[in-house]
Amino acid sequence: MSSDQKALEQEALDSLDSMSSVPKIQGPIGRMIGWVDTCFLTLSVMALIAIAATVLLQVCSRLFLPFSIAWTEELSRYLFIYMVALSAGVVLRQNRNISVELFHHMLGPRAKAGFQALIYLMIGLFAFLVLPYAWQYAQNGAWQTSPTLRVPMLYIFFSTVVTFALLLVYSLLGCLEGIIAMCRSSASLDQEL
Repeated sequence: MSSDQKALEQEALDSLDSMSSVPKIQGPIGRMIGWVDTCFLTLSVMALIAIAATVLLQVCSRLFLPFSIAWTEELSRYLFIYMVALSAGVVLRQNRNISVELFHHMLGPRAKAGFQALIYLMIGLFAFLVLPYAWQYAQNGAWQTSPTLRVPMLYIFFSTVVTFALLLVYSLLGCLEGIIAMCRSSASLDQEL
C-alpha cells in the first residue's frame, strides 16, 4: 500500500471521528508509544486467531470425532476476555470506542483538545478508583481452578487488572495529549489539523 493510499485512508478515518484531530505525541516518545500499541494489538490479534482455531477445533471434534473436546469452549472464552483486555487501551487511544458525537464537530481545535483532556481524565479517574478492587477480585481466583483446563483462576481474573491498568495508562496519555494541544498556539494547531 502506497503512502498516498495510507494518507487517504487515515483522512477518511479521521473524518469519521472529529476527536481524532487532536494531535498525538510525536518524536521518539511517540514512536515508543506506537511500538507499545503495536505489541498490544499483536497480542490481541494472536488471541483472536487462537479463538478461531479453538472454535474450529471444537466444531471439527463434534463433527468428525466420536467425542467432543470439552476444554475448547472454556479456552475460547478466556482468550476472548484477554483479547478485549489487551486491546482496551489502544482502542481508547485511537478513539475507536463507542461514543456519542452530538457537538464535537462544532468545536474548535482548542475546545476539542480540552474536551479530550476532560474525558480522558474522567476515564483515568474511574480506572484508578476501580484498579484496587480489580486486584482484590483477581486474588479471589488464587484458590480456584477452571473446571476443564485446571488453570488457576487468578490468571483469568487478572484480566480485569490488565484492563483497568491499561485504561489508566492510556487515559493519562490522552489527557496529556489534550493538555499539550490546548497549550499550543492556535496557529500551530490549525497547521496540524
